[in-house]
Amino acid sequence: MTLSGTTLQLKTIYNTLKMNRISALACAAVAGSLFAIAPASGQPNTKLRPDKTVLLYQETPVEIDDPVQGKTIEALGLKMNEANGLSGAETINDAGNIGNISDLARFDLYFPKKPNGQMIVVCPGGGYSIVSSYNEGVYVADWMLSRGITVAVVKYRLPNRHWEVPLSDVHNTFRYCREHAEEWGIDQIGVMGFSAGGHLAASATTLYTDAVTRPDFSILIYPVIAFDKTPSHKGTRLNLIGDDELWTSTEGKTADKWIADQKLHEELIEKYTLNNQVTPDTPPVFLAHCTDDNVVPVINSIKFYNKLVDNGVSAEMHIYPKGGHGWGFSTVKFVKHDGLGYARDEFEASLGRWLESQYLH
Repeated sequence: MTLSGTTLQLKTIYNTLKMNRISALACAAVAGSLFAIAPASGQPNTKLRPDKTVLLYQETPVEIDDPVQGKTIEALGLKMNEANGLSGAETINDAGNIGNISDLARFDLYFPKKPNGQMIVVCPGGGYSIVSSYNEGVYVADWMLSRGITVAVVKYRLPNRHWEVPLSDVHNTFRYCREHAEEWGIDQIGVMGFSAGGHLAASATTLYTDAVTRPDFSILIYPVIAFDKTPSHKGTRLNLIGDDELWTSTEGKTADKWIADQKLHEELIEKYTLNNQVTPDTPPVFLAHCTDDNVVPVINSIKFYNKLVDNGVSAEMHIYPKGGHGWGFSTVKFVKHDGLGYARDEFEASLGRWLESQYLH
């Protein structure tokens, strides 16, 4: 059987990428540049939609193949300090997992009818290979709006080993929201993240650049914290900073380049093992995790919590004996089952109480 031109091209590209040990995310990105994948037919199990979608890097509003987008679209036209190297159409499946996010990086704004003065910038998870925009995005907004909390769900650029890119998108979201805070009746802006989005939110919590990008509080749900030898999530690390073998390989490198790579690799592991970045100026943090999480081991939250305590930072942590990973805000209301069902009421009550305490504080 003869391969078609497109199929042969894909096979050649795949084999080349495999030989160079580039992540599966990059393979998907190259394939996506050859043909667009149609958007999923699935819809989130809520009629809630954003009031506005803000495109970070587009000069003018453009069409987005995303079932969840704002009634209005604003284009900021910001300059990207660094591109992520991905091209082609975004992908999205029926669960709302968005892949190949690049120039269409954006955030969705949700405004409550009676704002309480708090706002949360939400970073959905997905191993830095997709963005879980339903489970850890629109469903989160639904819960927050019921409490009067304004929400921005960030559909950030996937790093593809360009490690500064996702945090840059979150910082730009904070800048926009701070600029409009008075107009929206906002006094506090916090950050929230799940899994790899928890790593991104923890990065925002510890690696802010100024008072504008510093969150007022932080909520980390089963977050990836460690890039060192602590048991963690390999895919998150691989997609952010690359496979160890790419750094340690001597192929095609001068001695000076190889030595420089070893130094930079060590620096990145140190930097993105985020318990290393906690200081007394780190904002208050709420953590939730499950003991039986075999995707992101609970030691990630424990190590971050311990470093918060060591630095005198206000911290609250809840560890549930079971629930696994990825339960997010997918409750029976939305998906007819709940991975954290037995402790859902307790989790929501604790989080709601903590949020109120931060505002009063």
